[in-house]
Amino acid sequence: MRSKISAALKDAIKAQDKRRSSTLRLIMAAIKDRDISARSKGREAVSDDEILEILAKMIKQRRESVATYEQAGRLELAQQEQQEIDIISEFLPQQMSDDEIAEAAKQTVEEIGATGLKDMGQTMAALKKKFAGRMDFGKASKVVKALLSS
Repeated sequence: MRSKISAALKDAIKAQDKRRSSTLRLIMAAIKDRDISARSKGREAVSDDEILEILAKMIKQRRESVATYEQAGRLELAQQEQQEIDIISEFLPQQMSDDEIAEAAKQTVEEIGATGLKDMGQTMAALKKKFAGRMDFGKASKVVKALLSS
């Protein structure tokens, strides 16, 4: 995963694509920051799954920014954020559909024997472990809550 991002950064620099290279530098900086924090916990570097979590978090932050900018009428800034989302998304696996999220949530609830809202955290942790980078956990949270509260 790291080598793929590094290669993309080199290509963007060669092509003088400023938006792409700055976004890829942000990704590399976020990964490096997480590496440093992992070293303090006795680990060498973050795994590919953790990199996927970082990328998903970056996309979530940018989606929130897009909404804020659009509400404020700053469409040029919203467009920049959307371009960054598109660049970051290239490194994520195919996202699960709503139906796939619902099915995965149902299976996970059954697997861990979740019975009520008290098991929500355990269920979400299991989903994050299995589907890091592939699932929108905001949507999954709503599905799990509906399953556990019924």
